[in-house]
Amino acid sequence: MSTVRIAYQGEPGANSHLVIKQNYPDAEAIACASFEDAFALVEADGAELAMIPIDNSLAGRVADIHHFLPTTNLHIVAEHFLRIQFALMATPGTTLDSIKTVHSHVHALGQCRRIIRMHGWTPVIAGDTAGAAREIHEAGDVTQAAIAPPLAAEIYGLQVLAHDVEDEAHNTTRFIVLSPEPRRAPLGSGPVVTTFMFNVRNLPAALYKALGGFATNGINMTKLESYMVGGEFIATQFLAEVEGHPEDPALARALEELGFFTTEVKIMGVYPADPFRSASA
Repeated sequence: MSTVRIAYQGEPGANSHLVIKQNYPDAEAIACASFEDAFALVEADGAELAMIPIDNSLAGRVADIHHFLPTTNLHIVAEHFLRIQFALMATPGTTLDSIKTVHSHVHALGQCRRIIRMHGWTPVIAGDTAGAAREIHEAGDVTQAAIAPPLAAEIYGLQVLAHDVEDEAHNTTRFIVLSPEPRRAPLGSGPVVTTFMFNVRNLPAALYKALGGFATNGINMTKLESYMVGGEFIATQFLAEVEGHPEDPALARALEELGFFTTEVKIMGVYPADPFRSASA
C-alpha cells in the first residue's frame, strides 16, 4: 500500500508538520511555501490530503485560509486540535545572556511576549516558525535565537534553551484535513461536525430567518463567519459549522429551512468531531 502524502504550509518542523506526525505517523509530509501551494498540490494530485490550520484560540481565525475556503473544490474530512508549545532554541553554545535578537513568525512572537520582554531581546519577524529555526542554524550566531516548535530544534540540530515559552497554556490551534473526494462520516458513527457555506437572499432579516431553523431544531452552531462576495457590500457569504449529521432528522429540517432563505448551500464536509471538543466542553 502506497504512503499517504499530506501537504502542509511551512517548513519541516512547523506545527502543521507536527500535527501530521502525531495523527498520521506513516504519512509522507510535504512542505509547501504557501497555503495556496498546499491547496494546489492536492488539487493537482500531487498529494492525497492537506493539513491546514483554520483557527487559533488566541489569534482567532487564520486569515489566509479563509481566502481559499469559499472557492476550493476540496472537502473537509477530519479535524485535529494541537496544543501549541514553543521552545526557545539557538545554535549550540548560545546562552540566554548572549542572545540579542529572537526570530519567529509574527503570531509566535506575539504569543511569547513575556520571555522576550523579560530579557530585553529584539523580536525579528520571520515568515514561518520552523523557517526561523532553519535560518538560526544557518547563521550559527550566538546572538540570535528562534522561537519554534520543539520538533524544529530536532530537525535543525539546535539547542533548546527553554521549553514552553508561550504566554498562555491554553494556546490551541484547530487544523482541518482536506481531500479531493468527499468522505462523509457515516450516520451514527459518533459525534460529527458539519461545515457548510451559504449565501443569503437579499431580503430584510434574511440571515435571522435563515438561522432560525437551527434554533428551533435544537442544533448547536459552533461557527458563523461572513465573507464579502465579489467586493460587493450587499452580497454576503457565510461559513458555518454545526454539531450533527445532515441525515439526522433535526439537522435535515434545519438545512431544509435554510434553503428557503438562501441562494446556495454548499456542504464542505461531514467529519468526526475531534475528542478535544468534548474534553474541553
